[in-house]
Amino acid sequence: MFLTLLLVQMSLSFDCFLSFTLKNCSMTFSDTVTVMCLNGHLQKIPDDVPLNCEVLDVSSNQITEIKRPDVNRFTQLTVLRFTRNLLLRIEDEAFVKLQKLKTLDLSHNKISNLTQSMFVGLSQLVSLNLFSNRISQIAPNVFQPLSSLTRVILNENLITNLTDTATLFTLPNIKIIFLNTNRFTSINSDHLPFNSSNVTTLSLLSKSLREFILKRDIFPNLSSLNLKAGKFFDWRVNSDAYLNRLTHLSLVKVNLSSLNLTLSAMDQQTLRLFTQVACSTTSIITLELIYNAFRFIDEQFFTACSQLHELKLSVNSLKDLSPRSLKPLIQIRLLKLDGNFLVKVPVTVRELVTLETLDLSSNYISEISCLDFANLTKLTNLGLKKNAIVHLEQCFFQNLRSLVTLDLSQNSVRTIQSAFQVDMSQLRFLLMNNNKDRFMLRAGEFRNLSSLGVLNLKSTKDSFTADGVFEGMEKLVRLICWTSAMTKEFFQGLRDLKFLELHMDSLLTNTESEGNSTDEPPFAHLSNLTQLLIYAEPRFTPLFTPDVFTGLKSLLYLKSDRFFRQSIHPRTFTHTPLLTDLCITNSDIFSLSPQVFAPIPKLQTLILSNNKLNTLDFLAGLRMLQMLMVDANHLSVINESTFQTLPSLTYVDLSRNALLCDCLNAGFLQWIHSNEHTQVVGGAQYQCVSPLTQTQHRFLDFDVRPCSLDLGLILFTCTFSMVLFTLIAALVFHFLRFQLAYAYYLLLAFLYDTKRRRRRDPAHRYDAFVSYNVHDEQWVYGELLPALEGEQGWKLCLHHRDFQPGKPIVENITDAIYSSRKTLCVISRHYLQSEWCSREIQMASVRLFDEHKDVLLLVFLEDLPPWHLSPYYQMRRLVKRKSYLSWPRAAQSKALFWHQLRRALESDGSPEEQRHQLIQDQD
Repeated sequence: MFLTLLLVQMSLSFDCFLSFTLKNCSMTFSDTVTVMCLNGHLQKIPDDVPLNCEVLDVSSNQITEIKRPDVNRFTQLTVLRFTRNLLLRIEDEAFVKLQKLKTLDLSHNKISNLTQSMFVGLSQLVSLNLFSNRISQIAPNVFQPLSSLTRVILNENLITNLTDTATLFTLPNIKIIFLNTNRFTSINSDHLPFNSSNVTTLSLLSKSLREFILKRDIFPNLSSLNLKAGKFFDWRVNSDAYLNRLTHLSLVKVNLSSLNLTLSAMDQQTLRLFTQVACSTTSIITLELIYNAFRFIDEQFFTACSQLHELKLSVNSLKDLSPRSLKPLIQIRLLKLDGNFLVKVPVTVRELVTLETLDLSSNYISEISCLDFANLTKLTNLGLKKNAIVHLEQCFFQNLRSLVTLDLSQNSVRTIQSAFQVDMSQLRFLLMNNNKDRFMLRAGEFRNLSSLGVLNLKSTKDSFTADGVFEGMEKLVRLICWTSAMTKEFFQGLRDLKFLELHMDSLLTNTESEGNSTDEPPFAHLSNLTQLLIYAEPRFTPLFTPDVFTGLKSLLYLKSDRFFRQSIHPRTFTHTPLLTDLCITNSDIFSLSPQVFAPIPKLQTLILSNNKLNTLDFLAGLRMLQMLMVDANHLSVINESTFQTLPSLTYVDLSRNALLCDCLNAGFLQWIHSNEHTQVVGGAQYQCVSPLTQTQHRFLDFDVRPCSLDLGLILFTCTFSMVLFTLIAALVFHFLRFQLAYAYYLLLAFLYDTKRRRRRDPAHRYDAFVSYNVHDEQWVYGELLPALEGEQGWKLCLHHRDFQPGKPIVENITDAIYSSRKTLCVISRHYLQSEWCSREIQMASVRLFDEHKDVLLLVFLEDLPPWHLSPYYQMRRLVKRKSYLSWPRAAQSKALFWHQLRRALESDGSPEEQRHQLIQDQD
């Protein structure tokens, strides 16, 4: 006990040790040791970051410098992010010990100089991000240690000479280089000091770029080139073989009206000419023209681009295309026209019989013609997201027998008109979520979509859905829909469903059933469902039985928002024994019974955010629970013993609770400081809500020492008291052991006498109780008994003869003394050494003092010197104050001895009155 108290006191002295409760950081719940120190106004990496962390993110702080000791202590790092700080300088060899680092993000800082030894030691680095700095000086071989580097981003810097980055192009594993928005004006092979580069993607989007000149084949592996030119741009590629692997060419924000384009010494041309030459002189199969200002495409624009497989015209200002503008694209497979101003499907699209993917998202299309997609029999992906489509007709998709994905989300659909009751047996993904208007789905609406695997019907407006609407959809595995009621009929036919997301509102009743079914469990036939998400609107009134989840025997993940409005019945989860993740948020739950979670012992993640819980006692027994989130509840006092019953817990979030900073939470605070297994997320930022004197303090700064006694004083006092008690006990035993024994028997006799007086015992049964030692038994039976009982007729009490068998010996002695008129003590050396004889004479002495009668007779069988009596304190006192008979002195006159003894037995007076009767000369 004392050791435990001492350990607690020691733990309180280490206020700075927070274990997994980091002051300015948090660790994410994942298999990788990830530490996030975001938006903390930090000026350096905190000292309490675990040294074994693998991912460290200190973004959005105020760090100005990286020195060697700052990050070299984290030798297990694989990802390091310093984005959005105030970095001005990085010390040489600052990363030298980060042998496992693969990703380094230094973007959005103020670095201006890349020094020679800045990246020494980063031999395993794969990705380097220096986006948005002020880099203008680059040491010649600064990138040379980065032998594994495949991707580098140097966008938005102040690089004026591309030759400064030449070592990047010569790295053995380099694939992707981004040099957008810098100050260099030329890409000229004559100025680049290398013969060949392995780079495959090169992005050069810059207003200052004036020329792209290749006189040597320095980019033999280049497959993707992104260009953004200024007002005048010179394009010179001396041989068609130099870019023969180029498959993707992107032109961003090229001004058609002012472009000065030189193509192999040709004069000024338009973007159309550039496109034609690019298509005819390279092997590109992907052409991307985005963020441009053209509004119309004529018939000559793509005449030379018959080899194109992919054409991306996203985010331009296109309002229409010539009816035959895309006819030359005889091999086209993908066409993106998203982000334009189209009000209808361009007629030219009808001619693209090879098209597999068509994206018309984010336009202003309100009407579709039955002929728009009639010839696109090979189309597998059709994107009509974020338009203004109102009506869907049966003829729109009737020829799209190969269609796999259809995205109609974020439109204004009102009527469907059997649009999906056509042969679309290959359709697997149908998205109609976030519709801006109401529509009705009737029973069997999707019956012909036999291969549909994903259906999203979540709408911004309440949609009418009838029972049986999902009939014939046995292969559906993922469903997101709105409903006003949960009935077994509503989910009928969803045999293979694995993911279900329900959005519920009870203002509008279901078209074929009223309210929420309580007769039969709604999910009874969803035996393969593994994930269930239920989002209820505030006005939704849930009516369900405790067996609402019957049938969900495969369920692993359950999330409910505003679904549970009352306490949860202990039987609720008995039908989901495999549940590992449970989320219950925004519900009016004040407390939970421990029996609620008893049926789901495999639970690993439990989220109970934004409820009204005031205790966590219900958590006991969840031995596999790893993550617990109970933020934004009404917790004020937390019992630390709750967490001791959760051996697997590694992550707990208790933020936004009204924690009480007083002694009731002292144990919980000590647990936060001492535990080395569970991370209390954001624990260092928890604020005291009450009492008022503590509201300006952090919870972890609350001083719990007044809540406990001074352990040092307790230990000293207890130790001193024990030592003192031991010394006193030893002294008392040595000097007063006989007095103590006497006092003990005196107390027993007093209690017995009191009890006897209460009982008003009858007259004495014996004339005398003979107290003797067994060694003197021969004298008692040979001399005393014949004389007193045989000759004089006295009735004596002898313990060998008259004690009651089975009765305690002390009780027998006490009864014998008080049942006799006198107590006759036969004194000898053996008597003085006997423990029981000592007790008998002590009890007889008590009676003597209590009754003030001569009830005690002493007969000495042998002469004993006074010093033999001195150890026996009571005996010596009796001898001094009382006369006695001596058998040795009666050897010459035994008749006188028996006469005097008879007179003493006959006497009933006080000891003083009868003293003369037993006087014998002691001299």
